[in-house]
Amino acid sequence: MNLLEHQLQYPFGDTLPAPGLTMELAPGLRWIRMPLPFALDHINLWLLRDCIEGKQGWTIIDCGISRDEVKTLWTELFNTQLEGLPVLRVIVTHMHPDHTGLASWLCEQWNAPLYMSMTDYMTAKLWTVSKGGASGGESAARHLGRHGMVDPEALQQVRERAGYYPSLVPSMPPSYIRLLHGSTLSINGHRWEAIVGYGHAPEHISLYCADLNVLISGDMVLPRISTNVSVFDYEPLANPLPLYLNSLNAFNHLPADTLVLPSHGKVFTGLHERIAQQHAHHAERLDEVLAACITPQSTTNILPVLFKRKLDLHQTTFAMGEAIAHLHALYFEGKLSRSLDADGIIRFKQI
Repeated sequence: MNLLEHQLQYPFGDTLPAPGLTMELAPGLRWIRMPLPFALDHINLWLLRDCIEGKQGWTIIDCGISRDEVKTLWTELFNTQLEGLPVLRVIVTHMHPDHTGLASWLCEQWNAPLYMSMTDYMTAKLWTVSKGGASGGESAARHLGRHGMVDPEALQQVRERAGYYPSLVPSMPPSYIRLLHGSTLSINGHRWEAIVGYGHAPEHISLYCADLNVLISGDMVLPRISTNVSVFDYEPLANPLPLYLNSLNAFNHLPADTLVLPSHGKVFTGLHERIAQQHAHHAERLDEVLAACITPQSTTNILPVLFKRKLDLHQTTFAMGEAIAHLHALYFEGKLSRSLDADGIIRFKQI
C-alpha cells in the first residue's frame, strides 16, 4: 500500500469477493469482482436488491468485458447468488469496454433495460460497428505518430488493434433509458442520484444514495490509481484534464464518511481526501511537464517524466493520451506553445 492509500480507510480490509460469488457490503448491496486481461486485472461490479412496479429482483451496475470466462462467472452467480429472483435492469457507468462489454448479453439474458448516459451509449454503439476508436486503427496510429511515436513496429501494432473495441464490446442493446446529471432512480425504495463526470469518459455516470451514504464512483474516483484522462485521435485538440478535475467538485457536498464503491481497487472511505490527492497529483505532474518543456518536447519525450515504470504497448497508448492531456492543459492555459516540426511531429515549449 502506497503512502496516499494509507490516508484512506478500508472498512472491509483486504477481503475481496470470490470469483463467481458476491460479497455483501450492506443489506441488499453486494460487491462482484470480475477478471480483466490487462495489468489492471479486475473490475468491480455491483448488485443491488431492487423492486420495480411490485416485481422483486436485482439491479446490476456495470458488466465486465465480453469473454467466455466472464460469462461463465456471471452464470455461476446467477445460479447461486440471486435467491431465485431475476435481474430487473442493467446500469452502465460509462462506455469503456470493462464496463460495457457484456451489456447486450446481460440485457438479453434477463430481458432487462439498459440505463446509461446518451453520450456514452451512442459512442459505444458507434464503436461496436466501426474499425478504430481510441485503442487502435490507422487514425490512432497517425495521431500517436504526430506526437512522437515513430517506432514502425509499435505503430503497426496500433494499426492492428482496429478491432479492439468490438472484440470486447461486440454489440450494444438496441435501446436504452437515458441518465442525466441529477437523474434519480428508486432502487429498492432508496433514492439514487446520478452525478455526471467528464474527462475520463464522454459522460460518466456515478450514483450516490444518501439513505445508505454510498457512492458508486465508477472510474471517477479510484483509491489506488489515478483515473486515466486522455486525448485521443477522434478529438485531437481536446482539453480533458480540467474537465476531469472540475468534475470532481460535484462530489464535494457528499459526507466525509461516504462509503465509496470504485470500479477498481478496494471499497474505501476518505472521499474528500482522495479528491484532494487527485488535485495535488495532477498539479505536481503539470509542474513537472512544464519544467521539462524548457526546450521543445514531443509527447513521447514526456512519457518518462510522467511514468517511471516500464510500459507495454497497451499501457503506452493510454500513457500517450494522458501525457497529451497534461500538455494540452498547459497549452490552453497559455503556458506552452504547440508547433509542428519539419518531421511532422508536434512539439511543446515553455512560453
